[in-house]
Amino acid sequence: MLSEAPDVLSQVLKLIRLRGDHVFHGELSTSAEVTFSPGPAIFLHLRTGELAVSQRDGGEAVLLRPGDFVLLPHADGHTIRASSDGQARQCFEADVSSASQGNAQTFRWAAEDGVAGSFLAGAFYFDGAPLRSLLTGLPGLIHLTCDKSMEPAWLGAISHFLDIESRAPSPGASLMISRLIDLLVIRTLRMWVSKQGDRTDWLSGLTDERIGRVLNAMHQAPNETWTVKSLADIAMMSRSTFSERFTAVVGLPPLRYLARWRLTVAADLLRAGTLKVIDVAYSAGYGSEAAFSRAFKAQFGYPPSDAHRISRGSIFRARSSDLL
Repeated sequence: MLSEAPDVLSQVLKLIRLRGDHVFHGELSTSAEVTFSPGPAIFLHLRTGELAVSQRDGGEAVLLRPGDFVLLPHADGHTIRASSDGQARQCFEADVSSASQGNAQTFRWAAEDGVAGSFLAGAFYFDGAPLRSLLTGLPGLIHLTCDKSMEPAWLGAISHFLDIESRAPSPGASLMISRLIDLLVIRTLRMWVSKQGDRTDWLSGLTDERIGRVLNAMHQAPNETWTVKSLADIAMMSRSTFSERFTAVVGLPPLRYLARWRLTVAADLLRAGTLKVIDVAYSAGYGSEAAFSRAFKAQFGYPPSDAHRISRGSIFRARSSDLL
């Protein structure tokens, strides 16, 4: 059922552990453009004016109007410019890495003319490399059209409190900002997922009532001895129809998706560094450490014994090659 869909998304987001970093305010003039290099993921909430955002690797620019919100989760870099088609007279390279946590800075990228748009923005990380293959379902740019008459109450409220916490930092402000960014990103993903109807990945399964029930069951009990028949029963479909439907919606056969999710959960246990590989192997349903290690390395590209070390410095950078 659709009411179960957020449970699956919550389980995924819990493993990736969103980590908010800092907030900043920006102003851009009518004849300037600013380029953000690859680094942290970025969100942007337009306050005034009109600005166009385009991804660094090309694609059509997205026009933002007051109240609009954009999320760039892949951290591949992007460019912001005035909405006019004229040639920018000044080009800036953004350097927001110096923005201190808990104390927002205002960056003015301006030539000698008026302000084209102002915005509240922030940087964050998806702290969880094991879920790269799942999060490749996210596009490089998520745009919520939210003019002032349509702006969701949660967006205005979170943005408002981010503004307050960043402009007048007090004890605990860094933690508050990090938690508010978490909420902002999660609510954005929930709203975006709810609007998907023609995608082919696990995200679209969240909005398919029958497949959503199966995904929920898999995620709640990954080590259950699932079979195609038992999963088909949850979906109230025949085995053949269920297998075809699941594969068409999610992009992987059911048992292959289940194996990938089990390994993802196992990777999360290993990166905590408190369990032995053999114990995690058994909890993931493998009969031997060797079989688990082979499957784990095939999935993530490194042996399970390296998971704790690698997780310390990993930042999510989704790539389509991670899908299989």
